[in-house]
Parts: sequence; structure tokens; C-alpha cells
Amino acid sequence: MKILLKATNFSLTPAISDYIEEKIGGLAKFIPDHDSPAVEARVEVGRTTQHHQKGDVFRAEVNLKIPGQLLRAERETGDLYASIDAVHDEMKRQIISFKEKRISKKVRAARRAEI
Repeated sequence: MKILLKATNFSLTPAISDYIEEKIGGLAKFIPDHDSPAVEARVEVGRTTQHHQKGDVFRAEVNLKIPGQLLRAERETGDLYASIDAVHDEMKRQIISFKEKRISKKVRAARRAEI
């Protein structure tokens, strides 16, 4: 799985980059055919606005391109690492749901073939 990183309104440090690679790269075990070059994760992290007087608001967004499907998750929180964790959990849920749908379609097709 290819992971493309983009930072908006702040600089991407090696620690943040490594954390994203670890979290999003860990989703590969849930993706069928994750070694395919067609599987691509586009990750964008950044500060959402410049006008906040107190504290920052961080945003993490992941667009995961799987052959036949595009999965997307986005979260905004006060902590960048919390945003990345929330996006990771949402993507994991969506990938598992996608896999279950594929399996159930195959089972339904097999039932129809028996009749």
C-alpha cells in the first residue's frame, strides 16, 4: 500500500510522519490485495484555521483507494495525534464493513446458483 502524506498550515515533523505511517500502514492487514499498486492511501493533516485565539484545531483526513471502492474518513480535534487515532479507527471500521459486503455478495451469488 502506497501512503502519500500532505501537511496543511503547519510543518510535518519526522515524528508525526512516522506516527502516520505506523497507524495508516497498520491498516494494510485488513485490506484485500494490499500489495497491489492500485491500493493507495492519501493522508492530509493540518491546522484547520488560523483565527482561533485559544488553542489549535487539528484535522486529519484519509482517502483510501481500493480497487472498486473509495473509503474516506475525516476528524477534527484539539490534538493532532487524537485526530489521527480517530481517523484510523474509522478507516478500520469502513474496511471491515467493505470486506463483509464483498463476502456476503459472493455468498448470495452462490445461493442463487444453487437454485
